[in-house]
Amino acid sequence: MTANKRYFRRLSGYYAWFCVCFAGFLLALTVLEKEGMPRLWIGHLFMFATIVLYATIGVVSRTSNVTEYYVAGRRVPALFNGMATAADWISAASFISLAGGLYLYGFDALAYIMGWTGGYCLVALLIAPYLRKFGQYTIPDYLAARYGGGAGGRGGPVRALAVGATIIVSFIYVVAQIYAVGLIASRFTGVDFSVGIFLGLASILVCSFLGGMRGITWTQVAQYIIILVAFLIPTMWLSAKHADNPLPQVAYGSVLPKLAQREEQLAADPREEAVRAQFRRQADDYAARLAALPGSWEQGRLEAQRRLDTARLRNASLGDVRNAERALAAYPKTVDDADALWRAQRARLLARAQPPQPHAAPFPGATEAESNARRNNFLALVFCLMFGTAALPHILMRSYTTPSVHAARGSVFWTLFFILLIYLSIPALAVLAKYDIYTSLVGSDFRSLPTWISYWANVDKVNPLISITDINGDGLVQLAEIAIDGDVLVLATPEIGGLPYVISGLVAAGGLAAALSTADGLLLAISNALSHDVYYKIVDPGASTQKRVTISKLLLLAVAFIAAYAASQKPADILSLVGAAFSLAASTLFAPLVLGVFWKRANHAGAIAGMIVGFLTCLYYMLRTNPILGGRMDAAWFDIAPMSAGIFGVPAGIAAVVIVSLLTAPPGRASNGLVDYIRAPE
Repeated sequence: MTANKRYFRRLSGYYAWFCVCFAGFLLALTVLEKEGMPRLWIGHLFMFATIVLYATIGVVSRTSNVTEYYVAGRRVPALFNGMATAADWISAASFISLAGGLYLYGFDALAYIMGWTGGYCLVALLIAPYLRKFGQYTIPDYLAARYGGGAGGRGGPVRALAVGATIIVSFIYVVAQIYAVGLIASRFTGVDFSVGIFLGLASILVCSFLGGMRGITWTQVAQYIIILVAFLIPTMWLSAKHADNPLPQVAYGSVLPKLAQREEQLAADPREEAVRAQFRRQADDYAARLAALPGSWEQGRLEAQRRLDTARLRNASLGDVRNAERALAAYPKTVDDADALWRAQRARLLARAQPPQPHAAPFPGATEAESNARRNNFLALVFCLMFGTAALPHILMRSYTTPSVHAARGSVFWTLFFILLIYLSIPALAVLAKYDIYTSLVGSDFRSLPTWISYWANVDKVNPLISITDINGDGLVQLAEIAIDGDVLVLATPEIGGLPYVISGLVAAGGLAAALSTADGLLLAISNALSHDVYYKIVDPGASTQKRVTISKLLLLAVAFIAAYAASQKPADILSLVGAAFSLAASTLFAPLVLGVFWKRANHAGAIAGMIVGFLTCLYYMLRTNPILGGRMDAAWFDIAPMSAGIFGVPAGIAAVVIVSLLTAPPGRASNGLVDYIRAPE
């Protein structure tokens, strides 16, 4: 028996024991819940157990060896590398937000599944085998070797740009993951959102800090097992409940017609129409304020000040005075602030005034132009996610960890297989949860709302994750009166379906595993880019291996705390942050990566031009159209959303590489020899 087979069998034994212990842990908690254990204790136990598990793997896998720290010793079997990469890939956006996006947007959100899955096909065909054949540590390593240039022909400028792109893309992505960690920790332990973020950060650091890629890999395999179990159990429960079939991938087709029928009923319900009419009147009020600017802003500011003065003069209750103070503090400070805020509020109210959108209808729109705009955005998002996947540094780094090129190809196959186990269930969960809410919650009495609503409403009191308000005063819940954040759907699914609380804790552990596994990989990509590509390759080429690993660990700590602070500011929802990261990755790195393999004429100047032009085009469009960044959708090109800015950045980057390469001197023999080497079969 070869060493690789013995290693594979030993790993299989370890994770078989892990599965047995995990099942025993769930069974024990189920029994304890039946015996009356408080829910808060169950939440604490799940958090504590998962952190201890990841810490144990991190401690056991600790290393100061450069090859082990950067690429797990290049000996991870294809099957386990596929599981680790799948965990790395199934981030908070996939586990927490994707089903919520499908719940809210129906067919349009399938773009995420198509784009992310298709992107892995690009990775398998265009990039992963060639990176493994190259056999170094980071993506900037490959680009610097392929394009050369700079002092001594070592590719310094290309390396520096690739490092910058890696840091920016990975940082935006990791902020989304840490935000999800805070969301989960605050809900299931009762701590403040910001405290929850730093609790999760401890779990992230204990693996990546001690063991680097080696520790992260073996942690991610365990995390994938938790993710799979946590996602499938509630989905299968809902499937059995509504379709009498525990296989959600098969059963949800029978629920879709029932959901469509319920949507038609709610669209025609006079009580629903009364609520929607109220939202339209409120939107009209904002339209009137916008039309009367700047006078309406000044009048509103004086009115807010007058209410506060009146409350103080009349010795109103402390609560009334505080409410008046909050209203004045929250009032827009300038006319421009009022214009942006009131436009956003009007758009939100108009959206809530619309009848329920048919879940299975592709590109629904009131007019042909609106339908075409939705189709264009769908295709643009698929494009950006596919090309972004093929350029994400923390995913491509995993190509270096397998023993051979053949194993790298096999690893991508297993990655797709393990991802599809989740991705084929996500649309089913969205349909099943939506049908449950439309039939069980809608029409119920406000006096008997399920307890999960108040739990989730109190997680974030400033911007509630779910709110239900009796707009028309009839004492019954209408669909239009429900405002639910997509990020909460999966985490609340066990409670929506009436499962035991231990399953809620399991889902939280799965969401935590998804966020932590991706955050680990992203932080390692950033710290490795800084320590290996900047410090070792540029600042101190004579640094010892021990010093290089120590620098990487210190940088990882610094980046982690900066990202945690950024996440605590709640910059945007998870899917928007992830979409921005993918567009920037695609625009900046895809062209030099792929053309570097398949077009020998691509040269140093072309690669620099491609990265700069692609990045700036993408960034410009985001700044131009994203309201959070000061832009306006009125300025959009072809009605493309800002998160799909890569649809313009990728072609611009490819064009820049081609044009500048053709206008400048061809690359040297060393560059062409490297291309021949990585393209030659093993």
